[in-house]
Formats: sequence, C-alpha cells, structure tokens
Amino acid sequence: MTYLVTENCIKCKHTDCVEVCPVDCFYEGENFLVINPNECIDCGVCVPECPIDAIVADSDLSEPERIKWIEINDRYANIWPVITESKGSLPDAVDWEDVPNKLELLSPAAGEGDV
Repeated sequence: MTYLVTENCIKCKHTDCVEVCPVDCFYEGENFLVINPNECIDCGVCVPECPIDAIVADSDLSEPERIKWIEINDRYANIWPVITESKGSLPDAVDWEDVPNKLELLSPAAGEGDV
C-alpha cells in the first residue's frame, strides 16, 4: 500500500501535508503535489493534514483509479522538486475546492520545491 495525491489537490495545493512526512516523499508542481509511491512508507500521517481529502490510500481506489493515480504520482515525483515545508495553498484554492473533473487542469510544470 502507498498513499497518493489525487484530483482534489489540483489548483488548491495545500501544503500542510509536506511538513509531517517523515521521509520527505512529496514533490511540488505548479498547481499540484504528488507523493513518490516508491518512497512512501505508508505511515498515513499526511492524510489528516489535508483539508480537502486529496490524499488517499491506494487500496481505497478502484483498480482503474489506482493505476491512474500511481502513474501520475510516480511520473511527476521523478521530475518535480521535493517539498518539505508548508507554503500555504494557492491564492484561489478556496474557489477550486470540491470542483470535480480537474485532471485536465493539472500543470506539468514544476514548482519551486525547497530542498
């Protein structure tokens, strides 16, 4: 099992979760965060820190969703910089919370990271 960042994070990018991760497995994109599924130790401490429930256990997803989100998290974790300190959320995050079907809005551009 691993934890994955899912669609709710797109255009919100709350970063409360990154500070509690004991293995620094979060990576920052322009408008989204991902967890490196190969680095995640499955501790789950990040889950309650996400105010929009964007972090889920892979075992809680259907097979097609699990495959999709593992691929997305793995792909971007290998090209985006690591983030370990909270930066708050995107300025208009509240406008995007609970908006469905945001996958097409995921920017492939890297964020700044902090390490």
